[in-house]
Amino acid sequence: MSWTQKTLGEIVNLKRGFDLPSSSRADGPYPVFSSSGQTGTHSKAAVKGPCVVTGRYGTIGQVFFSDAACWPLNTSLYSTDFKGNDPKFVYYLLKTIPWRDYLTASAVPGINRNHVHLCPVCVPDYETQTAISGVLGLLDNKIELNTKLNGYLLDLATAQFEAALKERASNVRLGDIIGLEDSKRVPLNSRDRESRKGPYPYYGATSIMDYVDDYLFDGVRVLLGEDGSVIDSEGKPVLQYVWGRYWVNNHAHILKAAGAYPLEAIYVALRRTSIGHIVTGAVQMKISQRNLKKLEVSMPDPGSLDYLQPLFAAYRNLCEESRHLVTLRDTLLPKLMTGEIDVSELNLKQLNSHLA
Repeated sequence: MSWTQKTLGEIVNLKRGFDLPSSSRADGPYPVFSSSGQTGTHSKAAVKGPCVVTGRYGTIGQVFFSDAACWPLNTSLYSTDFKGNDPKFVYYLLKTIPWRDYLTASAVPGINRNHVHLCPVCVPDYETQTAISGVLGLLDNKIELNTKLNGYLLDLATAQFEAALKERASNVRLGDIIGLEDSKRVPLNSRDRESRKGPYPYYGATSIMDYVDDYLFDGVRVLLGEDGSVIDSEGKPVLQYVWGRYWVNNHAHILKAAGAYPLEAIYVALRRTSIGHIVTGAVQMKISQRNLKKLEVSMPDPGSLDYLQPLFAAYRNLCEESRHLVTLRDTLLPKLMTGEIDVSELNLKQLNSHLA
């Protein structure tokens, strides 16, 4: 195994992506990538795969990989020219680049590809590259599989829920079957969070925003976006099913079960309910507590929902496994990419068996 000091431009040739206004897009088989990841599909591809994509403007530092042909947008940098290197290794290498060190000092900061091409990197021989990408790929493949399995579990839960509705359905006011714990929320600004780093997730309206040193909630809850991003493209609410110990800011309503229906049933019901009529605000969309409590959802017989608990237990287990795998991958990544850990000393059979 040999390692060589080079510049990034000797490893990969990054280019600016292509313009594609939303009005010109037509759904098709080819993924469209922006600086923040896949943002839809198109009927045509701009480049062949494999392809790596990262942010040029907007979201900086995230890296994406496409085996197939795709369309990288003009907010991104992309490459299909790996100069004889393993494409997947280059993808992982790009994840270690200090992208923000190469931001331009302009009104709209962005990445100048000519500058980042000068970034020093250390790369091994091709055989070692494929071994490293193989190890990290095993972890990513298992994480992706878990995500797909959880999608199937939610689809199954919804299908059985809808079958139960055909037997018996009632329109129920949400306020009659939930309790709101919004009064327990405490927002932390970015400076506060920076000084309070820890192991507990800090949730916003749509996702985990950070990790902090304390928690406000312990146990299963459903979070529903209160302002900002409150509704998806299909008119359904923005939801998060959460558990464990965590902190929630003031941009998400916090729901707990308070009646005959388990929280998982309420979550499934909300996932299939249109809520556009309770959203207010032309500029900043908002769902008030009052409107949320008045929302009517269609619910089946409470006695028909026993299947939900094992399905959601499996869902949580898969999520927890993926979190551990992400931690393992992110720990191994910089050590493998610098040779601190010799990939030839890893027991791939044992790792593969563990991930099966």
